[in-house]
Amino acid sequence: MATHSGSGFDLIPPSPERRKLLETDLTAEEANVLLRHATEAPFCGAFLDEKRPGVFTCRLCGLPLFLGGQKFESGTGWPSFTAPFDDDHLREERDSSHGMARTELLCARCGSHQGHVFPDGPQPTGLRYCINSVSLDFTPEGEPLPDKLGRGAPEGEPWQRG
Repeated sequence: MATHSGSGFDLIPPSPERRKLLETDLTAEEANVLLRHATEAPFCGAFLDEKRPGVFTCRLCGLPLFLGGQKFESGTGWPSFTAPFDDDHLREERDSSHGMARTELLCARCGSHQGHVFPDGPQPTGLRYCINSVSLDFTPEGEPLPDKLGRGAPEGEPWQRG
């Protein structure tokens, strides 16, 4: 496993002690989605209508997952994106729950559940990354990214990478 992504971010999982500390900061709904692979109700997420430029990060560990400019209105009730911040920041797994075959998206650093990816998105990728709002945090453009693991971030503006 690579220790850093193509965009220079640390992909080493949090220590068990740090992870436990990060998990204590989650609400019951956040823990249910991030740790137990649940799904939030549609049309109620905090980031459904977020349109500012910036970076969406993993709610648990702070890894950048999506840029604001990759977000689009899918009509599904969940924030949807055309591409990840960096392909190395998401891990895909087959999900056959609920009687259907889907591709689940997990944070590549901490393994927390983010949502699913579907092949029905707009061009240029044709993909729809359908993400739970409670799985994300948002950092407006110009503000520093969260450093939840105390390891620092690569130099430069993260929304200019990816």
